[in-house]
Amino acid sequence: MPFLGQDWRSPGWSWTKTDDGWKRCEPCSEEPGRGALRPDGGPRVILNSEHEETFTDEEHGYASKKRKKDHFRNDSNTQCFYREKWIYVHKESTRERHGYCTLGEAFTRLDFSSAVQDVRRFSYVVRLLQLIAKSQLTSLSGVAQKNYFNVLDKIVQKVLEDHQNPRLIKDLLQDLSSTLGALLRGVGKSVLVGNIDVWACRLDTILAWQQQLQNLQVTQVNHGLTLSDLPLHTLSDILHRLSDGWDVVTLGQVTPALSVLSEDRRLWRKLCQYHFAEKQFCRHLILSEKGHVEWKRTYFALQKCYPAREQYGDTLHFCRRCSTLFWKDSGHPCTAADPDSCLTPVSPQHFIDLFKF
Repeated sequence: MPFLGQDWRSPGWSWTKTDDGWKRCEPCSEEPGRGALRPDGGPRVILNSEHEETFTDEEHGYASKKRKKDHFRNDSNTQCFYREKWIYVHKESTRERHGYCTLGEAFTRLDFSSAVQDVRRFSYVVRLLQLIAKSQLTSLSGVAQKNYFNVLDKIVQKVLEDHQNPRLIKDLLQDLSSTLGALLRGVGKSVLVGNIDVWACRLDTILAWQQQLQNLQVTQVNHGLTLSDLPLHTLSDILHRLSDGWDVVTLGQVTPALSVLSEDRRLWRKLCQYHFAEKQFCRHLILSEKGHVEWKRTYFALQKCYPAREQYGDTLHFCRRCSTLFWKDSGHPCTAADPDSCLTPVSPQHFIDLFKF
């Protein structure tokens, strides 16, 4: 009789041969009060000794699933994170492994909840959630979707508390609300996992988050020294260390001195050269009336045509030898003599592409 487990090494079920064919059987408990035999010889289970309610195997299984389901629904803060340090990315079924690793499984098992609290990984997780919101939201399982919104809730609450990176979250929520709005209007309603009313509530929550972020007021803390007290060369050095053009524009609105420094042509030229290839920005150069290149306008024109170079403090890594995905500081069980030589940094888009079959 073949085993019927997900893994070929699992013991599977116990079966007995009858006149009508093979039937599944389970051993009876020998301890008094825990199990007894039905008149037909099959096992029965008493779930509640006070009421002496007796259930058959099928009824017991159904009741157990119902209790778990009701508990999961009643606990709205339930999170199903495995918090594993690494996962094995397998794309096909083998004798050792049944099925394949999906995007939802990877998102559920890897510890993105704690990664939100790490300043090095915060922008990486936000960008990953944004890519999933644009095209991969419906490919997540029900548990993965629940975890997705739990992580999103932690991100929003963190931004509301420390007032950092609000622009990143606003962009994420805008993309997510647009996707959900299109799905709820019927474009892809049938592909949503779960009750449609739950998704409507999630959309309302997203709109409420957007309103909270819109009303966010950054409180000024006076510790004596401010940006205006710094010399101009220090302020210029700060601007040249920013890799996002929108951050330069935002910082330039703080003081008049920063506003002048943020218009420096050399600053915007370096941003164009950092994010885009020479052939790209040569095709989209914007010239002024005097024939000078307006690098600031060129930068934002290029941003509409080409993806900007992404930079993160820490990313997930993929080992080409053992096909594991993990955060680098958590390590992975690789047997290579030099494990670091087999590592490849995984960008958010690469993370999505790993699970496309």
